[in-house]
Amino acid sequence: MAESRGNTREEKKKAGAERRAKRGPGMFAQMKQVYGVTRQQDPNIPWILALIFCATVLVFLLIGILLKNWITFLLIGIPFGILFAVIVLSRRAEKAAFAQLEDRPGRAGAALSTLRRGWIFEQQPVAVNKSQDVVFRAIGRPGIVLVTEGPTNRVNGLVQKEKLRYKKIVPTVPVHVINTGTAEGQVELKQVTKAMNKLPKHLTQQEMHQVSNRIDSISKHNNMLSAIPKGVDPLRMRPSRKGMR
Repeated sequence: MAESRGNTREEKKKAGAERRAKRGPGMFAQMKQVYGVTRQQDPNIPWILALIFCATVLVFLLIGILLKNWITFLLIGIPFGILFAVIVLSRRAEKAAFAQLEDRPGRAGAALSTLRRGWIFEQQPVAVNKSQDVVFRAIGRPGIVLVTEGPTNRVNGLVQKEKLRYKKIVPTVPVHVINTGTAEGQVELKQVTKAMNKLPKHLTQQEMHQVSNRIDSISKHNNMLSAIPKGVDPLRMRPSRKGMR
């Protein structure tokens, strides 16, 4: 009996560990990770957060003293101080994350992953050349947005091919181009989503999804045709009898 109880306890512990692993780290664990990564890039972050917290609490405390109710305002100021510190930490963390992405392949795609609702974007590049310059695509209410990664003059050939392709598929949908980088005429990674959201709106939410579905369906159809050997008519292809048995 004692052995069976021990086995039951071990099974419960394993099941609990599996559930925790599926849920991922908790909120405090995530905050700790974010703080650690941010501190590596920004060593002054502890002092900045402490200053924001103390300043917020002090303001509430002064208001409370003036209103002769400093205890209540002190209790209100503490959570507000934590809130403002967390907001600053999240912004600094985003800045630190972009700093780590500089000069890394796929950084433009990582910048797109910070987009909020209202956008459909591809996690994989839609075009690549021999120099490893890439083009990512996002579809939103402004239309189609091509986000490039690499020197503008070198990646321009990929952009023109993509524009020509979309002109055939969805000729009335505008195509915008955002070249990422630090050179003149390029947009820094941390400013990519801001630049995209500033683009003029041309599509409704429904039209946006229709454009995305049409591009995906045409792309899949073309991929299927390219997989068929040359000289073979797909309309006359017959299924294999062995595969039907």
